[in-house]
Amino acid sequence: MLKKYVIERDVPGIGNSSRTELGDAAVVSNAALAELDGIQWQHSYVTNDKTFCIYLAESYDKILAHANRSGFPATKVTEVVDIFDPSTAIHGAAASVAA
Repeated sequence: MLKKYVIERDVPGIGNSSRTELGDAAVVSNAALAELDGIQWQHSYVTNDKTFCIYLAESYDKILAHANRSGFPATKVTEVVDIFDPSTAIHGAAASVAA
């Protein structure tokens, strides 16, 4: 079973990258992923000096293996234990009314 992870990467100046440069980074990442089983890249958020990448992986070790193969740092790796959004309030309100 694949777990969801958020990988924080310190990449100074990444926010100034062009779409072509981001595309080139994606090619490198995809090549590293092709060499590994049990890991999938979903998407990444780019800020000025960091990326926050969302991955599905069998383990923390798979995340580190990808970071090593791709050359992209994994500054912090956090396993996601749950997801919620604004619609969660509907379920929460219904549960508290029922109680």
